[in-house]
Amino acid sequence: MEYTHLGRLGVKVSRLVLGTMNFGPQASEKDSHAIMDRALDLGINLFDTANVYGWKKGEGWTEQIVGRWLAADPARRDKVVLATKVFGGMSKEDWPNFDRLSALNIVRAAEGSLKRLQTDRIDLYQMHHVDRETPWEEIWQAMELLVQQGKVTYVGSSNFAGWHIAQANEAARRRNFLGLASEQCFYNLADRMVELEILPAAQAYGMGVIPWSPLGRGILGGALHKASKGRRSSGEARRRIEEHRDQLEAYEKLCADLGEEPANVALAWLLAQPAVTAPIVGPRTMEQLDGAVRATEIRLEKAILQKLDDIWPGPGGPAPEAFAW
Repeated sequence: MEYTHLGRLGVKVSRLVLGTMNFGPQASEKDSHAIMDRALDLGINLFDTANVYGWKKGEGWTEQIVGRWLAADPARRDKVVLATKVFGGMSKEDWPNFDRLSALNIVRAAEGSLKRLQTDRIDLYQMHHVDRETPWEEIWQAMELLVQQGKVTYVGSSNFAGWHIAQANEAARRRNFLGLASEQCFYNLADRMVELEILPAAQAYGMGVIPWSPLGRGILGGALHKASKGRRSSGEARRRIEEHRDQLEAYEKLCADLGEEPANVALAWLLAQPAVTAPIVGPRTMEQLDGAVRATEIRLEKAILQKLDDIWPGPGGPAPEAFAW
């Protein structure tokens, strides 16, 4: 496994992130623990979760699964850069102040995540969404408190716009605080809008970039081939396939010519992007995890990268050049 710095920071992370969103709803606790064991054996050291994962309101099901795995062997904890998130509602009742980014909720949510994860610290505490109703002074006050207490090491963002990244970092600068370590964003060959402003903003502030849904909600994982084999897919997946059918045909043919699985080519393309630190892979099975590691070994030549750009064109580069002239 290769490692790289998380943006401008000294901490090193693996070029793949283990995403845990499927732990609980789609992978049993036993299988989830086995996947985490295997990820650590493969050298993956950045594990990503969120307080709302598991999708049982207020329970933090996935964090609990990760926490029991950490508790089973305390030696694992220092090997893992542990990331979780705050924003979504964590009350089983419709009750105020149990979601979003008020200082009250940030501190409460962090304590809840620490308890479920059975650890004394969160290495990367990510805001799962921007909160337009809470001032940055309040957000950073809460994050600074958690850092001072040793409960959080780094703070990250997720699903921010470029100007949110600028706002957050400038507010942190005024407080002599480190600011955002990373941005976790929706980015893949088929969905490249972040190239306009989010990636340039992250690079300008020296942030790591952690793409989620690197397979474009499944369509870049050999969707046409799987559909031809009779594998069922959701209505949204079928819509996406029809929307991009011509591109998918060209893409899957190119992958076949390369002798590589489409999912691994999609991951390898992300790894070749200068702004990207590490994409998130969210395996439901051990086979999916082992397959994803192949992407770190693939080196896409310039000619292949150009063919991929031709099939899946981006917005035309960063703003404003992409649309101004």
